[in-house]
Amino acid sequence: MLWVYTKASNGLVQKLNFNTEDNILPQNILWMDLLHPSSDEMNYISKRFNLEIPTQEEREEIELSARYWEDNTTITINTHFLMRVSGEELKLVNETITFMMTQNILFTIRFNDFKIFDDIQNRILASPKNFEDGYDVLDKMFEVRVEKDADILEWIDKEARKLRINVLEQKSEHTYDGLLKGISSLQELNMRVRDSLFDKRRAMTSLIKSDKIDSDIKRNLTIVLKDLNSLVEFNVAQLNVLDNIQTILANQINIEQNKIIKLFTVATVAMMPPTLIGTIYGMNFEVMPELKWEYGYPIVIILMIISTILPVIAFKKKGWL
Repeated sequence: MLWVYTKASNGLVQKLNFNTEDNILPQNILWMDLLHPSSDEMNYISKRFNLEIPTQEEREEIELSARYWEDNTTITINTHFLMRVSGEELKLVNETITFMMTQNILFTIRFNDFKIFDDIQNRILASPKNFEDGYDVLDKMFEVRVEKDADILEWIDKEARKLRINVLEQKSEHTYDGLLKGISSLQELNMRVRDSLFDKRRAMTSLIKSDKIDSDIKRNLTIVLKDLNSLVEFNVAQLNVLDNIQTILANQINIEQNKIIKLFTVATVAMMPPTLIGTIYGMNFEVMPELKWEYGYPIVIILMIISTILPVIAFKKKGWL
C-alpha cells in the first residue's frame, strides 16, 4: 500500500492512495508512506526517484554504516521504532523502519502498523502550515517517537515503584514467583527501550551533521537529541533500580529459606535426646534393670517429652526461634 501526501496550492495537505499502474504522480509531494509495499511498488519508487532501497538484510544490519548513509542527493536511515506485541501489555519489540530523503520528499518503508504514523498523519492534516517539505515530517517523526519513548519509561518507572512495594510486603512463595516474572518483564522492556534510544541517537546525531537540512530543523533536532540523552540516562538508572529490586527480592528469598532451614535444624536438635533415649531402650540386651520397673514406660515417656522441651526453651532464650 502506498500513501502519498501532497501539499496543495492553498496550503492544505491531501492524503492519496496511489496506484503504481496509474503511473502519474501528483505534484508537490511531501511524503510517500509505503506500508507492506509490494515488489512492484518498491521497483516503481526506486526507478522513478533513482533510489537504492535497502534489502531486508541491509535493513537489519547493526553497523553504523548500515543504519545511516547519504550521498549527493539522498539520505537513508534504518532505525528501530518500538511496537507493542498484540495482546501483550508487557512486551515490546523493535521493528526497523527505513526513512529515505530525496528531492525534499520523505519516503518511509515499513512492514507493520505503527500508531505513531497515525499520529503524524493527523498532525500533518490538522496543521499543514508546519510541514513545508519531507524534512519537516522526518523531524516531527523523531520528536513524537522520543515523546512516546518517554511515556513508556514513565510507565515502567511507576510499575517498578509498585513492584518494589510488593517485594517489601509480600512473602509467600507463590508471590515470589510472580514478582520475579514481573521484574524480568520490566528489565526486558527497559532493554528494548534502551536499544531503540541508542539506535535513534546514532541516526539523529548523523542527521544533524548533514548539510542537507536547514538550521531550524537542526536546532529542533538538537533539542530532541538532548531529551533523548536524558531518557538514556533515566533508562540506565531504571535498570539499576530494577537490579536493586531483584537483589532485595533475592535476599528476602534467602532469608525465608534460612528461616525454614533454621526451623528444621531446631526440630532436628530437639528430637535428638528423645531419639537417644528411645534408641537405648530399644536395645536387646538381657541384663537391662529398667525392663523390670513397674513404672519404667511412663517414666521414659515423660523423660523423652522433657528432653524435647528443654532444647526448645534454650533456643528461645538465645533468640534462635
